[in-house]
Amino acid sequence: MEERTFRHTITNEETAQLPAAQFAGPIVVVDNEKQIEAACRRLTAARIVGFDTETRPSFKAGVTHRVALLQLSAPDCCYLFRLCRMRFGKPLIKLLENREVLKIGADVAGDIRSLRVLRRFRPDGFVDLQQIAPEWGIEEKSLRKLSAIVLGKRISKAQRLSNWEAANLTEQQKLYAATDAWICTEIYHTLQNTEKPLCKK
Repeated sequence: MEERTFRHTITNEETAQLPAAQFAGPIVVVDNEKQIEAACRRLTAARIVGFDTETRPSFKAGVTHRVALLQLSAPDCCYLFRLCRMRFGKPLIKLLENREVLKIGADVAGDIRSLRVLRRFRPDGFVDLQQIAPEWGIEEKSLRKLSAIVLGKRISKAQRLSNWEAANLTEQQKLYAATDAWICTEIYHTLQNTEKPLCKK
């Protein structure tokens, strides 16, 4: 267990100066139901996976879109499930309900709410970084700033408002989406291996 103290907050300017973090493993786009089962088997075997979703942005008041993409990242491979192109199938539901597989995200409740618009399920095994980070004295909530404080790395938000329902995702979109899910597990592991301030003797 490492002894270190995390900063409570960090400015946007300080965050912008940090080196960029990027997922370096293979990124697999899952856009048909035949691929889902094998992907879910591999993710279940990983036991701890990063979790995030992306939705096509709306630039009109009162107009919202459904979740287009579900990202689940094992340490060595990230899967991008294009829910705008296929059914939100049983293997995925089973994984999201499996308490033995930890799904690590930020603002998990918001993502689950969006997913349940597509299909009802009983989420289990989720860990929200926004809820556990204060145990280490961290006051920031955004994934970008959590990454900056805990890992000393900056994650890009350049693709956030891109079209996640496009016929084909760009390489930049894939990398952005994979990094957002994978970085959650990196933050989680670092926190778990760091002594909490209240535990110090």
